[in-house]
Amino acid sequence: MSAAQATLEALDPSNSSKNTLKIENTDKRDTLIADEKRYQKKWAEDHVFEANAPSTSDFPLNSISPDELRSKHPKFFGTMAYPYMNGTLHAGHSFTVSKIEFAAGVARMRGKNVLYPQGYHCTGMPIKACADKLVREIELFGKNFENCPTEAVTNGDNANEKPAPTQAVTKEDVTKFSAKKSKAASKAVKVKYQFQIMLAMGLQLEEIHKFADPDHWLQFFPPLCKRDLTDFGCRIDWRRSFVTTDANPYYDAFVRWQMNRLHELNKIKFGKRYTVYSPKDGQACMDHDRSEGEGVGVQEYTAIKLQVKEWAGAAQKIIGDKIPAEAKVYFVPATLRPETMYGQNCCFVGPAIMYGIYKAGEDYFFVSERAARNMSFQSIFPTWGEFPKIVDLQGADVVGTLVNAPLSVHKEGVRILPMDTVKATKGTGVVTCVPSDSPDDYATIRELAKKAEYYGIKKEWAELEIVPVIRTEKYGDLCAKALVEEKKINSPKDTKLLAEAKEEAYKEGFYRGTMLIGEFKGESVIEAKNKVKQQLIDSGDAFNYAEPDGHVVSRSGDDCVAAHLNQWYLNYGKGESGGDNEWYELALDWVKSDGVNTFSTEAKNAFEQTLGWLSQWACARSYGLGSKLPWDTQFIVESLSDSTIYMSYYTIAHLLHKDIFGKEMGPAQVKPDQMTDEVWDYLFGRTKDVDTNIPRDALDTMLREFQYWYPLDLRVSGKDLIQNHLTFCLYIHLALFPKQYWPRGIRVNGHALLNGEKMSKSTGNFLTLKESIDKFGADATRVALADAGDGLDDANFDEAVANAVILKLFELRKWCEEMIKEARPVDSPEQYLEVREKERMKNTDVIQRTGPKLFWDEIFENEINGLVQDTVAHYDNQMYKAALKSGLYDFTSARDFYREATRSAGIGMHADLSRQYIKLQALLLCPVAPHWSEYMWLDVLGEPSSIQHALFPDVSAPSPALTAARDYVRSTTSNITSAEGQQVKKLAKGKTASFDPKKNKRLTIYLARRFPAWQDKCVELMRQNMEGLVVDVKAVSQKLDKSESKRAMPFVNTLKKRLEMGEDKEVVFERKLAFEEEDVLREMCMGLKQTVLRCTCVEVVAVEEGGKSGKVVAGAGEGFKVGEEKTGLPLSAEMAVPGQPGFFFENVEG
Repeated sequence: MSAAQATLEALDPSNSSKNTLKIENTDKRDTLIADEKRYQKKWAEDHVFEANAPSTSDFPLNSISPDELRSKHPKFFGTMAYPYMNGTLHAGHSFTVSKIEFAAGVARMRGKNVLYPQGYHCTGMPIKACADKLVREIELFGKNFENCPTEAVTNGDNANEKPAPTQAVTKEDVTKFSAKKSKAASKAVKVKYQFQIMLAMGLQLEEIHKFADPDHWLQFFPPLCKRDLTDFGCRIDWRRSFVTTDANPYYDAFVRWQMNRLHELNKIKFGKRYTVYSPKDGQACMDHDRSEGEGVGVQEYTAIKLQVKEWAGAAQKIIGDKIPAEAKVYFVPATLRPETMYGQNCCFVGPAIMYGIYKAGEDYFFVSERAARNMSFQSIFPTWGEFPKIVDLQGADVVGTLVNAPLSVHKEGVRILPMDTVKATKGTGVVTCVPSDSPDDYATIRELAKKAEYYGIKKEWAELEIVPVIRTEKYGDLCAKALVEEKKINSPKDTKLLAEAKEEAYKEGFYRGTMLIGEFKGESVIEAKNKVKQQLIDSGDAFNYAEPDGHVVSRSGDDCVAAHLNQWYLNYGKGESGGDNEWYELALDWVKSDGVNTFSTEAKNAFEQTLGWLSQWACARSYGLGSKLPWDTQFIVESLSDSTIYMSYYTIAHLLHKDIFGKEMGPAQVKPDQMTDEVWDYLFGRTKDVDTNIPRDALDTMLREFQYWYPLDLRVSGKDLIQNHLTFCLYIHLALFPKQYWPRGIRVNGHALLNGEKMSKSTGNFLTLKESIDKFGADATRVALADAGDGLDDANFDEAVANAVILKLFELRKWCEEMIKEARPVDSPEQYLEVREKERMKNTDVIQRTGPKLFWDEIFENEINGLVQDTVAHYDNQMYKAALKSGLYDFTSARDFYREATRSAGIGMHADLSRQYIKLQALLLCPVAPHWSEYMWLDVLGEPSSIQHALFPDVSAPSPALTAARDYVRSTTSNITSAEGQQVKKLAKGKTASFDPKKNKRLTIYLARRFPAWQDKCVELMRQNMEGLVVDVKAVSQKLDKSESKRAMPFVNTLKKRLEMGEDKEVVFERKLAFEEEDVLREMCMGLKQTVLRCTCVEVVAVEEGGKSGKVVAGAGEGFKVGEEKTGLPLSAEMAVPGQPGFFFENVEG
């Protein structure tokens, strides 16, 4: 059996989703999907989503300003970060897609001309790395990898080389799989080769060899992306699509233009700088080149050289004659605070850490291996990439070694001491000790002095004088000591408190500290810091050192380092970190001033923080796909640097080329070589005219497209891209475009979970967009994505929701169809009852009343009008989960309440309102479920054109009186049915109940026409004891009889709160209902009779003052008499107040 066959058996692509929901009985789903496909085809044929700027023939170019044109023809231009073309889209992509897709749908329904284009990102390392892997594997194993033996992937041999990750490999360990099919395949299959990764993606074995050509990736995956987004129902203008890299000569010209202009503006510089670097790849490793460590930057340190004066015995024994006696050996701690070096009184090592002594030219350095490897790419060692180790030493071996600490007041030397918290993965693994200003150092040195014998040191080594170095107003001369005592830190193990203290000490010392010692005594720390650092470097006692500020692994599987390279870089960042400070301030102001809408405080803060720490960014590499750097063609433009302003390219892409590769000229009939830098300047508003042989009408058309669509209204992306792509997008727009074209909106979303868990192929909890659409259909997938959430927290795509939506949409569709196509109109409630009784109908809802609207009709219409306004407001605020709740779930609940109320009342639904409900439901769901809405619109309602051209409905504002009446109906009904339910529970538990719910009964409702006298008294006292809107509750309480306080004070406090919330004083004190309670109860009687189990009669009794007697004013059923006097009423009658009726059940004969 070949390795390919073993891999196929073990890595069945279907296993990646084996633990997701399985669906049976798919008839309803298939019906919905069939119509989805039909409408997608129709939309494409009718070019529904192809958007153009108003033509220059209708509005000549200089006859109207862009602002005026957009005012006459409002527009929306939105995009998402284009996906990388090394795989198909998965549920995580889908979540981001949904946000821009819903926003585009909303904008269309707001009457805007909407442009939503989509490109394909191919720049960078991943595709090239994967292709090169396949080239090597084909050379080794043959075209179809037939010569790769099973043993090569089922044991640990030759396992050093990792496959280049693609979509199929995540940051989790997914390289081990097992199968149960045969003896050979049952062995653990380890993914070591690229062809195995491709098999796991579902590619045919015979096709994989084609992917050894990077261009094949560009040919293969973009059509799949288009297929999936089309099947999803996206409102995309596909004419404007393109691939990046020089595979498209037009886009290549666009990238070269922007790089040239940034270079001329001095935004791109050349020089030695630190960058994350892959020794294996031989180039900088930027975010998109990483399989681990995205967002990790470089941390720069000052490396201090502490020369050995006398070795500890154990160390001397191990070293022996391996190092010449006269050689200079240095312990090399890395510090962020060189200004504190005057206070060094020892140096720490991790006693369990393995170190080495490395030969650095004539000198020798004692550091961790990780630090030595980093140094070897910073010209600290003589030969690039080489760090010759002379001897291995454990930290414990060197404890007690005497070293000279530069600048330290302890000129006789300080000792190497143990510190358990030292990390080999941070700095050099060697830590110099300054207990005056470092809480960690102070706590450790204090601990060592207390337990010297335990740690195997001499006590005096830890008791050197602690010299004040920096004074702060808050913490005095010994900041570390003050903080340790303030926070009651007892030992070095109090890590959380020490971390807090460390941060406070650094901030206070740097921003408010004054030097107390040394050449720069009296200067602020801010002024002295770099001076001390330079002094140390100039004297040869220190050098610059840097390392990645976290673990970074390249896509080729290499552990990255920080290298000091000559390279081209974009000069982002603050001036204090070497960046372009004016540029930084411009970007920061655009965010802070809300020039760009970030849609949340959290996102805005994240942008401000990123701008604060982001610094120079390498913009070129020597390996991968992309456009060549125009002035230095040995380099390729880095993948995050060629994708910052491509939104502007969308505006004219359809005019330049007809295909994504730019092989066929577009309507403008412009060749790639005609797109000079000067032409791009003109088209993007940087110059007023251009000397070109491009026809003027073509230029005008392209300029109109850009001026109309720009600025970008909305950019959607995952929140992780704030730290690079989205911030770069702001920077480059601000550098290259006039202010009126700067981005206006950036919306970020959280990551997507699947069924409450992280998506993972190895656990079988993974879905591609295609799999989701095939399983649930487009609309059900879209609704589940809308339901997943809208904030920056991780959202959850719940398959159970998607599955439930299939049934909900199908049943709702079926009901709507019946209501329109099988409608049985009647003229009156009486005719409704007659038809319902005599004509046999499966769905009696289709019997629909015409004529004037009645109470229940007004209640329903008022409610759905309110829900329409709520839903549209949620859509405008991009709160799609809330819009879904009000526009689908609450909307159908309102319908269900209306259906039940009119059925129980024996009047049936009103025909006009039934149709209005269906129309409104279709419109409200259109942004999220456009296929379902289109079916309602065209096939059911028979509207003349697509719902994609329809607008949100303009409805009347809800009536407060009708809203209050609706709430009264629901709360009263709920109270009555709950009380009945409580009696059922009592009987079930063998307790005595006030009536038997299973027998015939009468329901009496007690209506109070006025508030009780004690409440009137409370109101009068509140009037007398208030100033402005402030009530003196204490004074009111003192004037109340003690017997009244128990019920009176809660009432007083309730009214007081309403006043404090701004309600009108007279409204609060008058306590008038917004509706006629008696009229509403009269309408409710028939429905309550139907709702309450075995209810033969409902009567409404208007209670007289005192609650002991009353008169029947309304009812339904047998035995009630309007006008009948009632006496000896129960306590519930006395407790009734306006808006809160009492009620009483009693069993009756019959």
